[in-house]
Amino acid sequence: MTSLQQKLPVRNVSRGVVFVLLATVLMLVAAVAARAQNEPVNPTTNHITGEIDLKPVTKVDRAAGVWVDGQYVGYVKELHGEKKILLLPGEHEISVRQAAYLNQDQKVVVEPGHVTTITVRLARDPNVEMPATTSEIKLDVTPDRAAVFLDGAYAGSVSDFKGVGHGMLVEPGKHTIKIDLAGYRPFETSVTLLPKQKFTVKTNLEEGSILQADPAIKAPSN
Repeated sequence: MTSLQQKLPVRNVSRGVVFVLLATVLMLVAAVAARAQNEPVNPTTNHITGEIDLKPVTKVDRAAGVWVDGQYVGYVKELHGEKKILLLPGEHEISVRQAAYLNQDQKVVVEPGHVTTITVRLARDPNVEMPATTSEIKLDVTPDRAAVFLDGAYAGSVSDFKGVGHGMLVEPGKHTIKIDLAGYRPFETSVTLLPKQKFTVKTNLEEGSILQADPAIKAPSN
């Protein structure tokens, strides 16, 4: 009995030490968490890039094409979520374009961790007049976010001229159509249209490299 009585206090002491250590650890964790909550959050601390948020005013503005530093990136209404525009800090040139409208060009300074908002409000080009007699070009092309150029001028994205009720009205005669998107080989064809004639361009862009991008969507390096 004497031997058993001598061992019981040792067990009690061990349990007490474990309890004290556990309580100390929990207190330290709580203190660290409280300190982290009280510290001010700096939005630039863990961010390398800044965001450009485009705010279109009209339906025309939503369908306009966007160039960043001379490179086509897509059309306004798709550039959010997974496709949002993230840029390295510094000055960048943003150009928003739509057929029959004046380009909206501006320079912005992007800060890390910050969102720069740009209101898109395109003005009609007073020099563009609709022909009295037209022909129609429809597109059946993938990917449908590719940029479309008519006779060297940006006309819209493939989605603008694809499907029922969508088409590009043009003056009768010969026209050159170019379809291009970064990461794909550019496609180009020529058509000669009679008055009121409808013509469908059908193709699938072949995957390629950004180095193969046409100058229409990617400005040459300096």
